[in-house]
Amino acid sequence: MAAVQFSLWKYIIYFLIGGAVTVTIVGFEEFGSTLFSRLAALFPVFTWLAYLIIAQFGTAKQVSSHATFVLFGTIFSWIPYMGTIILLSPKVGVQKAVLIAIAVFIVAALVFIYAYSHIVGL
Repeated sequence: MAAVQFSLWKYIIYFLIGGAVTVTIVGFEEFGSTLFSRLAALFPVFTWLAYLIIAQFGTAKQVSSHATFVLFGTIFSWIPYMGTIILLSPKVGVQKAVLIAIAVFIVAALVFIYAYSHIVGL
């Protein structure tokens, strides 16, 4: 595989796209368009963009392998993260619940990455 040339402009564009998506989701929610906000939040924009970029510099097999990892990693780490927010938000407030949930997510993700790398051999 050819060496990937670093392009600051490419990363600036990726950053702006990610920011635009986030602002759009928040805007939909603020203006009462919860259907669009929730649909946008569920749409896998970041993985979609990542796969387009991986495919540009890599192979379809790399995209497939990454998608498999993300699918199982999401189940293993996202469910405890969301469960923590659901359970703790009413009890400790949103900010504290999200901070705790992020810690739960990081621990679960690290456990998953460790286990996955030993099972799959990555």
